[in-house]
Amino acid sequence: MTRIVIKGVLPDRAEMVAYLTAHLPTAEWVYDEKRDAMDTFMRSLRHAGDDPCVHMEDDSVLTGGFIDKLEAAISETPSNIIQFFSMRKKDLSVGSRWDRDFGMTQCWYAPYQYSKQIAEWGPGWYAEYKREMGQSGKLVLAPTDTMVNAWLKMRREPYWLHCPSLVDHRIAKSIIDKRRSSKRLSKTFQNPV
Repeated sequence: MTRIVIKGVLPDRAEMVAYLTAHLPTAEWVYDEKRDAMDTFMRSLRHAGDDPCVHMEDDSVLTGGFIDKLEAAISETPSNIIQFFSMRKKDLSVGSRWDRDFGMTQCWYAPYQYSKQIAEWGPGWYAEYKREMGQSGKLVLAPTDTMVNAWLKMRREPYWLHCPSLVDHRIAKSIIDKRRSSKRLSKTFQNPV
């Protein structure tokens, strides 16, 4: 079975952690230590190391049969990043597809060595991002998906966007930025457990 590493925030999200632990008892957890989502994200990438790994956030809601659906999807494109959560209109009209604009790190798969490579590349990118965005006044807190997207673009590599979404984003206020919508929901998610 593919490793699953979940980023968690305690005690704020104890209920969410309990829900995912009940449904994914073998999942590994990397908890926030500094109230810094990017730090937690980078530590989760390093935790995965070289292994193929599914990365998740603790505010995920699972579809029924999640593990079986996840493993089936990974078996189809095990050498590419796969996105298992999306909010795009095209998800309804086009469905699963190759894409070049990675967004949301709610639930995604990193093939062999990808987590480690992103973790090694990421700090330099993040320092430059903060410098440039700080100067422009457009700094976004913890742009984990922007970092993965930049890494893929640097490699000129598409990723696979799987539909329907295998997780949904729980309706809740963001811990990172309270101004974000609490209803960042998939248009294709089905059968919550």
